[in-house]
Amino acid sequence: MGQGSTGLQAAVFGRRTVRRIAIWVSLVLVCSAAFVSLLLLQGIERQLNDITRTYAVRDTARELSSAMSQAEASQRGYMLTRDAQFLEPYNAAADTIDAHVAALLEMTSDDPTQAERMRSITGDIAGKMAEMARTVELVATRRQEEAQSLTETGMGARMMSEVRNTLEVFIAEENQKLVARNDAIDQSRIWLVAMIIASLAAAVSLAWALMSRTQKQVSAMAQRHRGLINQNEALEAEVAERTRAIEEARAHAERERQRVEALLQDTSHRIGNSLATVSSLLALQLMRTRSEEVRVALEAARLRVHAIASAHRRLRLGDDMESASAQDFLSAVLEDIATTQTDSGRISIEGKIDGIEVSARDATTLGILVGEFVTNALKHAFPNGRRGKVEVSLYRDPDGIPTLLVADNGVGISGELGEGGLGSVIIRQLAGQFGGTPQYTSGPGTGLRVIVSLPALTKSQTTPVNTAVE
Repeated sequence: MGQGSTGLQAAVFGRRTVRRIAIWVSLVLVCSAAFVSLLLLQGIERQLNDITRTYAVRDTARELSSAMSQAEASQRGYMLTRDAQFLEPYNAAADTIDAHVAALLEMTSDDPTQAERMRSITGDIAGKMAEMARTVELVATRRQEEAQSLTETGMGARMMSEVRNTLEVFIAEENQKLVARNDAIDQSRIWLVAMIIASLAAAVSLAWALMSRTQKQVSAMAQRHRGLINQNEALEAEVAERTRAIEEARAHAERERQRVEALLQDTSHRIGNSLATVSSLLALQLMRTRSEEVRVALEAARLRVHAIASAHRRLRLGDDMESASAQDFLSAVLEDIATTQTDSGRISIEGKIDGIEVSARDATTLGILVGEFVTNALKHAFPNGRRGKVEVSLYRDPDGIPTLLVADNGVGISGELGEGGLGSVIIRQLAGQFGGTPQYTSGPGTGLRVIVSLPALTKSQTTPVNTAVE
């Protein structure tokens, strides 16, 4: 299995290598063909320029020969007939000869052979033109015999013959150059066409290779895309399955939480009911007791048991099943005390409780402490049917420490504050559980004000809420 996989990988690697080599070779051929085609085009352009210049040289040489022949023919016609109409073509031809000679000398400056030919006949051209000019002058001054004698020497005929022969050789040389250059252009064209064909073939090969590679890449990408889609669908199915499982587990946990909460609430309620039963039994015992001292003790015990029972019945835990809101809990406790102990609204109980989150254990203890403060105020601050008000506040001081304040507008207390009976002892012990000590402020007829700092109470954010219970 391993050897087969290795052989397959080697084959795939070999095909990829061949494809890469083909692409690079095609690319090099395209670039080479383009470069050679550019060089050939430049060469053809130079050859065309040479051909154009050759044509110009040849045509100028022919024009020079024609001008020489025209001047000679016009000069002879004038000498034979003395007709002035021959002077016009003669002068026209003679005027262009020097320009043609100068042009040919300039055009052949880069061709030593042709330049030498032109330089060799410039003297003959000048001598022939001087002879013709002298003959025309003699005929014009009616010295016909001298003009005839000048032409009969044969010097001018020899110079003219030399000029014609040289120009014919000159023109023949230029014609040969034209033929050679035309052949070179034809050859360059053949090579150019071959390079263009090679370039097109290389370009087609390159395009085919790139297209083939692109198609394979697109096919591979499409296959990977389909694979990703399948994986995505599988993942989505797995996520949906896990989501359903999580939802079921969450629903089960919520049901369990609700069941536990119901059990805890039921337990607290049963404890409260049991304590209420104890309170009722104490009330029955109170009714059968004749001793005033025992009656007072039983009534105090009944009220405390009732306060504890109220605290348990009113306790509502939060979502974490470990904490409760002091605002909701103490407001309910104060409402319960107001309903059962304020003598038909003779005494009002007002609460200003901040939304402090406390633990379930601390909530019960705090409710008992508040109940003890309020019960003592109801019992001692408003004798003889006196009407009044008890205010209960729970807030955080500037240092963030929870603080309990209980104040009434009753008769107040004279003498040593905070000392006395069982209620004071219970208050000190309960406050000590929160790390605080009650601070009493009072005077005759000014009511009683008690402040207890509770640093051990759970710290949390507060939201002031006013409640008033009558």
